[in-house]
This record gives sequence, C-alpha cells and structure tokens, in this order.
Amino acid sequence: MAARQPDLLDWTPPEPVAAFAPEAVRGATLEARIARAVSVALQDSKLSREEIAARMSGWLGTKVTTNMLNAYASVAREDHPIGLSRFLALVQATGDRRLLELLAEMFGWAVIERRHLPLIEMAAVQERLDELHRTKEALRRQARAGGGL
Repeated sequence: MAARQPDLLDWTPPEPVAAFAPEAVRGATLEARIARAVSVALQDSKLSREEIAARMSGWLGTKVTTNMLNAYASVAREDHPIGLSRFLALVQATGDRRLLELLAEMFGWAVIERRHLPLIEMAAVQERLDELHRTKEALRRQARAGGGL
C-alpha cells in the first residue's frame, strides 16, 4: 500500500492567539466575565481543582483552597472576585493563556508566544520595505516624466 501524499489543503495553520469562545465568557459585568473565564479554565484543565489550588498555593506562598476556586468561578459570588495575584497564580497553575487574552482583548491587544515576535517584526520590516519600494518607483516615474532619466 502506497503512503498517502500529504495535502496542503488538509493543513490548518496554528492559532497564534488562544481565546475563550465569546459565548463562554459572556456576562453583564467585567467581574461576571472573569468569573466565567475562571470557571471555563478550571473545567478545561487536565488538573483537578485540588491540584490547581495546591499549585497556586505553592506559587503564591499563601493557602488557596478549592472552596476559594469555586467562589472565584461563581458568577453568583459577586462578593468574592479573584484578585490579581491569585488570577496570575491561576494562569501559572493551569497554563491557560486564554485568561490573559480575556484581559488583553479589552484593550485591542493580543497575548502571543514570544517565539512569534521575530516573525511579527519581520512582517513589519517587510511592510516598510514595500512602502519604500513604492516610494522609489513613484519617484522613478516622476523623474522619467520630467526628463530626468
């Protein structure tokens, strides 16, 4: 049996930005959206809530319990929003970049892996080179039209 030839049309490019589905984190307030994001991140994690709480505790040097995680993940517990240091500990414990993206997207930014930065800079340099090339060609046409070339 012959090996199947790979087809470029079967390839899907990787997503450079990881984000929650908008409907998964919908909420009337920012606190509600964050609570929903915490809930989804906890549900999607391969780790148990106990393991996540232990990792957060270790990273912070402060006790985090599963009851606290449950409160952070509950939209109904408006009196118990997750603080910034614990939010960061949750990102560290779960490795879920979507949590940071939720915050960044509010400002029109994106959270990407550092390994993509040189490619982004290359694209910006290429845009500038293309702009300079267009300017050069416009000046060349202008010089020809004026009899300079």
